[in-house]
Amino acid sequence: MSSFQNKNIVLLLWIGSLTLIAALIMTSASTMMGVMIIITLIIGALTFLNTEFALYVLIAAMLLGPQFGMEGEAIRGRGRAMTLRADDFLLVVIGISWFLKTAVNKELGLFLKTPLNKPIAYYFLACVFATLFGYMMGRVQGASGIFFVIKYFEYYVIYFMAVNHLKEEKQIRRFTYFMLIVCFLVCLYAFVQIPYGHRVSAPFEGVEGEPNTLGGYLVLMLSLVFGLLLTLKETKPKIYLTCLVFFIAVALAATFSRSSWLSLIPMAIALLYFSEKKKIILGVILFILIAGPMVMPQNVRDRALYTVSQAKEAGQVQIGKTRIDTSTSARLMSWKVILTKDFIAQPLLGYGVTGYTFVDAQYPRVLAETGLIGLLFFFLLLYTIYRNAYLTYMQTRNDFYRGVSLGFLAGFFAMLTHGIGSNTFIIVRIMEPFWFLTAMIIMIPVIEKKSATIESLPVENVKPLMPHPLLRNR
Repeated sequence: MSSFQNKNIVLLLWIGSLTLIAALIMTSASTMMGVMIIITLIIGALTFLNTEFALYVLIAAMLLGPQFGMEGEAIRGRGRAMTLRADDFLLVVIGISWFLKTAVNKELGLFLKTPLNKPIAYYFLACVFATLFGYMMGRVQGASGIFFVIKYFEYYVIYFMAVNHLKEEKQIRRFTYFMLIVCFLVCLYAFVQIPYGHRVSAPFEGVEGEPNTLGGYLVLMLSLVFGLLLTLKETKPKIYLTCLVFFIAVALAATFSRSSWLSLIPMAIALLYFSEKKKIILGVILFILIAGPMVMPQNVRDRALYTVSQAKEAGQVQIGKTRIDTSTSARLMSWKVILTKDFIAQPLLGYGVTGYTFVDAQYPRVLAETGLIGLLFFFLLLYTIYRNAYLTYMQTRNDFYRGVSLGFLAGFFAMLTHGIGSNTFIIVRIMEPFWFLTAMIIMIPVIEKKSATIESLPVENVKPLMPHPLLRNR
């Protein structure tokens, strides 16, 4: 039986199974849920036929998909309720379709061998073992820890799907520009919120919203835009990118997210350090420093100074004669408690994911939940990402590739800083685009080498290439 016939049979079985499951669910589901199920089934079928279509859907859903709160005790951590989003459901369906597609087409592979495979596996296993140990010790309640660990794994599924599919420069360009289009739509949504006078957030963030999440995402996208502006030679794309800078800057200011604003500093330093156009960057920085205070709205200036200008309240940390605002003080106190007390009690594997009280800072949270072992593998993963991004930027001669890798490097350092005052590396709306960009950075050298090899061959000698060592299956 041919592979084409196998593919059709699996597709029919997959559609039939999903249809049966959907029929059973829809008998007791609301109209809206029924519509979502039908849409999900269609996307699942289309994913089997065209993986690139699924990746576009995921990129759109990362920021534009609604979320659903899950208040059940079984999936509730310490002070944290499980939140499911449209892209969670999409990712399950798309992931299953992708697995089935790779099962039919053996040449596609499942988990391609990349430099990040081992660090990802080590950190993921550290989270699993720490959580299972915490569950046995009674610190992790119910299935909350497992649900949150599975949520972490979602980002890596996006990464592996992307590296599996990216094979040419045109794809990198299409996905990059589509991500920027989505960013523009998010900025428009933020603009609509500004007249209401509250902090803006991304679409479908619930009643209270998550301005800090939107701020981190916007800084990541702003880094990408600046990277492209500093490397591209074409005039037309640079005009669009310059306009996008304006929209991102206004939306970012309206988030009133101090962690996001602070992350702009390492972003600028990284651009200045890595880019060859240092004079241009210095000029822009000086212009912002001089003109910024004059054009910045008063409420933005007040928010920036709020850290040290809040009226005296209980719970403030005092450093010398300066009182730190209660929000920052709470973060500083959480760092102190973890480092001087709770970490000592569970130094190796920590308390397990969701086994420790909520901490709104990435690094002490990783230490508290997964101990020294988890923190070590977390830093190993971050270092491996940085090393490969740096090598990609230094080795590529393609202007677009240099722009993406430069922007990623600047965004990477911005996210490291953002993580000081936020759980940046587990926030869905930041990490999904971050890991998609990571997949691009990892695949750029492979695509470029393959393209150079084909171009160097005489036309009559061009044959299908053997997979690059980076792409060999495990």
